[in-house]
Amino acid sequence: MEEKQDRRFTRRDVFTASAGAAAVLGAAGLPILATATPALADSDHDRDHDRGHGLRVDPLIPSRNRGIILYSVRDRINAAPDNSGVPYGFERVLARLAEIGYKEIEFAGYNQSTEILGRQITPKEIRKILDDNGLVANGTHTSINAATFEQQMDIAQELGVKNIGTGGDPTNTSFKSDWDAAADLWNDLGRRARARGLRLYTHNHDAAYSFLLDTGPLDANGKPTRSSGKRRLEYFFDKTDPRYVFFELDIFWAYVARYKHKTYTDRWGREQTSLFDPILTVAPRPLRFPLFHAKDGNRNTAVPNGHDMVPFGEGDINFQQFFQTIGEYDFHHANWEQDTAPGGATAPAQSLDFAALSYTNMSELTIYRRR
Repeated sequence: MEEKQDRRFTRRDVFTASAGAAAVLGAAGLPILATATPALADSDHDRDHDRGHGLRVDPLIPSRNRGIILYSVRDRINAAPDNSGVPYGFERVLARLAEIGYKEIEFAGYNQSTEILGRQITPKEIRKILDDNGLVANGTHTSINAATFEQQMDIAQELGVKNIGTGGDPTNTSFKSDWDAAADLWNDLGRRARARGLRLYTHNHDAAYSFLLDTGPLDANGKPTRSSGKRRLEYFFDKTDPRYVFFELDIFWAYVARYKHKTYTDRWGREQTSLFDPILTVAPRPLRFPLFHAKDGNRNTAVPNGHDMVPFGEGDINFQQFFQTIGEYDFHHANWEQDTAPGGATAPAQSLDFAALSYTNMSELTIYRRR
């Protein structure tokens, strides 16, 4: 779990990497940044064609690292026994996800309907379901605070989870002093997690990549009202120890941040523009991001977030470019998430259907490598 030293990584590096990939693929007469179809990877003709150019086709996200956060199918995890014919509860839903092809699970709570067992399921029973289906728990969204942290780590280890985290920010304010205090706490909790063989991580929404208030005139409470241009979570990167504190980038919310958080007021009261690039927030520190939420969206400027959530591979986000550029393919784990996947009573199978479609699209992302 040691972290490589952060390196300077610029937009030029992205262009250089893309140009290098384009040169290799172009020379081989192959499509650039294209998602392969099963025929591309499986046909004898294409394998022979690949050998002739000294290339091979590999999955961009290895099958063992393709996961799902159960929040996407929360409607079926929490469903009581019904006559819909759609799986419900941990035992049936996890079996279906394994059948689809998922190898990893990220938890978003440990409860199901008590109508299934006549009581609440236990972490030990959930672990057996994971093991029976060949599934591994790669993370969990739980409450991270000093009072309950040991108990939460006990549950995580019962489930075989290696990464323990939260779906919220370490602090919900814009002020530097609050992020300093959060960094002190998280460094301590992360040290305790590491001692038990766990990684502590936090997950972002768009606000995490809004601008820190750290300069300029003070308000009535003595708080700064303007920004140096530093973004909240990127400040937190530098204030936390890379040995102890890790991150899960929600790719959808990162692109929402790119859309929403473009301007800030500097210390002199001037409006400044700064564009956020999700790729460039990961590329200098790829080993601080063991987990990703592979969440897709279609651009829609008619809605406040500028994007609508859709199943993975059905939107506008260029996951091929994203994962290819950040590298460290074997280290990164991609968990599909779609907050809007549940279909309710009118479409009880929708979230599991979206899970299947998203898995197929994720598995068809490929990368060309020299042999």
